[in-house]
Amino acid sequence: MDNEALVRQIMTQVMASLDGSQSCCATSAPASSTGVTAAQYPLGEKIPGQIASASGKKLSEFSLAGIESGALTAEDFRIAPQTLEMQAQVAESVGRDSFARNLHRAAELIAVPDARLLEIYNALRPYRSTKAELLAIADDLETTYHCKINANFVREAAAVYEQRGRLKEG
Repeated sequence: MDNEALVRQIMTQVMASLDGSQSCCATSAPASSTGVTAAQYPLGEKIPGQIASASGKKLSEFSLAGIESGALTAEDFRIAPQTLEMQAQVAESVGRDSFARNLHRAAELIAVPDARLLEIYNALRPYRSTKAELLAIADDLETTYHCKINANFVREAAAVYEQRGRLKEG
């Protein structure tokens, strides 16, 4: 497949995801105080004016021509926390609370650099960290990145690992 065909195929998949509000690439403005519900789903069709990239590009600016001309970059396709929060509100409105909690956690983690996320992931594997190390990670998440939900998640993991004997000796 030549480069142009490959770019077209990728862009078609990206645009389908945006239109279907799959959240892989779309970002949005903050939701209204009343929240977003299933009535606004899919977001890309029902409230496209509220969808923008992390860099501020409007949903209407996404096109193959934009990629070809260089007007769109990889950074433009990064998700913003607001999109995940809107998706969480939709999930909550239809009773998918577990999925909504995952989206809220993901929205927080947008602020954490990828390298740090990988470090945290590895630290959370059984026998990789002491309780003190996990609690330090939780404190870092909360103070440095304002990830209160995820900080509490790591604290809970530290307590469970301690109960089940899954902490690193040290």
